[in-house]
Amino acid sequence: MTRRRAFLWIWIGQLISVIGTRLSTFAVGIWVLQKTGSTTQYAFIFICMAVPALLLAPFAGALVDRWDRRKVMIAADALAAFTVLGLGILLSLGALSIWEIYLAAGLQAVAVGFQMPAYMASIPLLVPKEHLARANGMVQTAFAAAQIIGPALAGVLVSTISLYGVLFVDFVTFVASIIALALVEIPRPAGAEHEQPGALWTEAAEGWRFVRERAGLLGLLGIFGFTNFLFGIVSILITPMVLAFANAAALGMQMSIGGCGLLLGGILMSAWGGPKKRIHGVLAFTAFAGVMLAGHGLRADIWFLSAMGFLFFISLPVMNASQDAIWQTKVPPALQGRCFAIQRVLSEAAMPIGFCIAGPLADRVFEPLLMPGGALAGSVGRVIGVGAGRGIALIFIVSGLAMALVGLAGYALRGLRNVETDLADAPVEPAPAVAA
Repeated sequence: MTRRRAFLWIWIGQLISVIGTRLSTFAVGIWVLQKTGSTTQYAFIFICMAVPALLLAPFAGALVDRWDRRKVMIAADALAAFTVLGLGILLSLGALSIWEIYLAAGLQAVAVGFQMPAYMASIPLLVPKEHLARANGMVQTAFAAAQIIGPALAGVLVSTISLYGVLFVDFVTFVASIIALALVEIPRPAGAEHEQPGALWTEAAEGWRFVRERAGLLGLLGIFGFTNFLFGIVSILITPMVLAFANAAALGMQMSIGGCGLLLGGILMSAWGGPKKRIHGVLAFTAFAGVMLAGHGLRADIWFLSAMGFLFFISLPVMNASQDAIWQTKVPPALQGRCFAIQRVLSEAAMPIGFCIAGPLADRVFEPLLMPGGALAGSVGRVIGVGAGRGIALIFIVSGLAMALVGLAGYALRGLRNVETDLADAPVEPAPAVAA
């Protein structure tokens, strides 16, 4: 089997698996809300997913670089599969409780914490570097498809085959992913089999030292963290902003249109491959995404907002796939597990910070400014309106402009602007494949 065909088999398996995961996550979340009536207990599921991922990520990356990446992915999918199966068995026995949902969420986070660095670090071993952006576009397409298909399919399946059936379907999707991985070989990086592992903490820190010593990669990491922080804020606030002037059906439509933009962006990136100079895919599209994000706050009109959301989300796969392709080209394969784990640490840290400050920022600062008689009602309010939700709209404008400025400012940083020419491509010659 050729390496490109091996990547395609892995991608198909992961596409099926990620749709199944989104399907069961949505269905279990609805079950928790219906069972408890508590938004707090529902939100705690995501905390239970975020904390283990944040704590584990640096060490998971080091272990991924030590171990056979195909076996890591198989083990991660197996852990996730048996976690879902356990939930289904407990549910069938009438013994499923909330704390077991939290435990399952934590175990799923552990599985993903190993699976994603192994997956991303395997791509350059299977795909020629000139096609890395397209391959990463396919990865983005799979995640976008899961975001659209998962909730819609969950709604149908829960009403027809119940939550038991949904959990079983998710288990089957993990089995499909494991079968796909079992049918292929992922070569190990050259020299990896001769490396003598040291202290785990030392190995984990080695990835950070590699990034810190290279201004271009450090700049990419900074943009990644900052945009994730801003996305954490606005992803929490989009619902109350829309519901301030529209109903739940309109909100659902707006989110679906945004999901379609994400899917189209992934397909576009898969076919196009992005700009020839990939840093433009990062910086220019970050600036564009920022302008579209700011546009969310200009008018309390659901169609205008939906158009801004569509254009915002269509740019995200270009940003992410271009950035991933740079990392995969410039970082030695034997270090990529650690470097992609650093990205995950930053994402898992930045987004929850955004989640935490979004509510107080809206309720205590921005919303009062744009209520009738507020400090900005006679100035900014004349442009974007006053009343409920308009303070949140101003947060969107400020956040979007900040994102756009960061994208444009990246061009002023020589190390970041010239990351593709200043840093030599890492050798990607793999060692002989490890037998299954």
